[in-house]
Amino acid sequence: MAYEVTATRRRPQRFEDLVGQEFVAETFRNTIASGKIAHAYLFSGPRGCGKTSTARILAKALNCQKGPTASPCGECEACKEITAGSSLDVIEIDGASNTSVNDVRQIKDEVLFPPNSCRYKIYIIDEVHMLSTSAFNALLKTIEEPPPYVVFIFATTELQKVPATIKSRCQQFNFRLVPVEKVKEQLALAAQESGIKADDEALYWIARESGGSMRDSYTLFDQVAAFSGGEITYEKIRDKLGLVGVDRLNELFGLCVKGDSTNALLKLDEYMQNGVSIEQLISNCTDYLRSVLLIKNGVKKEALLGQSAERFSAEVLDAWNSVQIERALGLFMQLYRDIRYSLSPRYEFELAVSRLCWLSEYVSPADVKKAVDAVKPLLDESVRASASVAASAVASEAGVSSSQAGTSSQAGTSSQAGAKSGGAYVPQFAALQEDSGGQSHPFPDGGAEPPDTNSAENIGADAASSWEDSEQPPAPDEGEWQGGFDWQPSPEGQVSTSSEAAPEQAAPLGQTEQTEQAESDLPQTEVPVSSVDTGDIQKVRATMISDFSVNEPLIAGLLEKTFDWKLGGDTLVLCTENTFEIMQLEQNAAKFASYLEKVYGRRIDFKPVHIERKPEVTLADLPVQVQLLRDTFKGSVIGIN
Repeated sequence: MAYEVTATRRRPQRFEDLVGQEFVAETFRNTIASGKIAHAYLFSGPRGCGKTSTARILAKALNCQKGPTASPCGECEACKEITAGSSLDVIEIDGASNTSVNDVRQIKDEVLFPPNSCRYKIYIIDEVHMLSTSAFNALLKTIEEPPPYVVFIFATTELQKVPATIKSRCQQFNFRLVPVEKVKEQLALAAQESGIKADDEALYWIARESGGSMRDSYTLFDQVAAFSGGEITYEKIRDKLGLVGVDRLNELFGLCVKGDSTNALLKLDEYMQNGVSIEQLISNCTDYLRSVLLIKNGVKKEALLGQSAERFSAEVLDAWNSVQIERALGLFMQLYRDIRYSLSPRYEFELAVSRLCWLSEYVSPADVKKAVDAVKPLLDESVRASASVAASAVASEAGVSSSQAGTSSQAGTSSQAGAKSGGAYVPQFAALQEDSGGQSHPFPDGGAEPPDTNSAENIGADAASSWEDSEQPPAPDEGEWQGGFDWQPSPEGQVSTSSEAAPEQAAPLGQTEQTEQAESDLPQTEVPVSSVDTGDIQKVRATMISDFSVNEPLIAGLLEKTFDWKLGGDTLVLCTENTFEIMQLEQNAAKFASYLEKVYGRRIDFKPVHIERKPEVTLADLPVQVQLLRDTFKGSVIGIN
């Protein structure tokens, strides 16, 4: 007897034998039982899922001598002829070979004659989408109103190529891919019938490789059985077909999770030296990572993994989290798309393996957000504490009551607290603000509400009284030499003054007019002026920054970055480390001079100076918040301002 391949030998002969197409089988059983036979059917679906087999079963069910019946006997003459493909009344046509309109005209002529010996004349046209447009048009009238003894069955794998006029004249049945579990069961039965031993892992691999097609699975089964010697195992499949099994992939990815790029690349070279193709190795690695991701998410179904979950490395599962495994899987899927246009596919693969070796250090954006959210309460607490201490200190020095200081500390922002304390500027971030319940902030510009007692009318009197109490002499009359000072930077970067007086340089001709014109061109922004002890220049600095932060936060920020304020006569010298900031300060010198004139009652020139200051960084004395940020984001501190 001639050898018969498994796909032909195990072709379904009854509706009950259809695997994975229960909906189609049940529909036809009910249709035949009720006698409601349509004149045209359209079967669509992927290859090897049972379209042609279903058409033959339907032909036998309609022409069986005991029927029409949903369960053809398979023993009568009509059933045997249809099974053998020799029936004169069941005509199978290959649509790919008979595409012309002349072939369709021949069918139109044949349908005029009744069946020879069967009940129905059935035309099975496979790959019907290959017919030409003229052939489809010639077939329209025939399939719309055929003789009562004619049934058309069309089968196609590309439903979108079938004209809508054909679809509307047919009952459509969509065939689906067969689940892996059912394919594996059929393979086990085929192996049992053939007297072949096969382990479950090998059968699962064949079922997964077939992609849900029963015909492909039987074809691959015959190929594997040919070299297995009566016993099919996964190890034989791996060695003969050039696969990289789970054990070898455990070794490769185990080196990657350890960060051992040297041995990982050497292991990759070993696999390639054994004859494994780049495409096959990438496919195996992708399947491995997919299975690891499923296990990591609690999915251990053997039909999805292709083998037992215990065979995958516990070291890999513990070292990488789900986000990192997803990134690795995406890396290999992109790698498969890139190798077809690459200079060298091997180079691309080695680069991917090298990237996997540092995958453990990858931090996802979600983790960064969690770290920021964890640091936020500490930052908020630190800012509130600094604001409260600074407000209390300024209030006590300026003579403000404790109740007013408490109100100021609650209403002020972190930038005001830093300004009043004379310390480092603390920026205010919108992401760290607490929800105000939909209400707008009373001071959206970040400044503090000016005290009611600090009106513009009281500025002159307060400044005059403060000047009388200080040790400095009153301002001389205009035209007199007011004295000067000579400053030199100290070794620590501080600006020191000497008591030697220097005559004031005369301003160039027209400079006064130019300055007044520049002041008039500036936007007139009302800056509140607070009363302050003018004898202490640091108090003047803190109050000035606080007042400017109400309506001019950018200017207040510039003043925050200055240091070593020295007042000599009618000139105020202050230092900064950035030459760009000097330019910004000089552009706003008119505003500063106007403010100082209201405070001191006389004109004070504003002179910024560039000084380099490099404070020593002591990592042991870092604040707790800075240490937490450094450790969370794995960074390093390079300086402290």
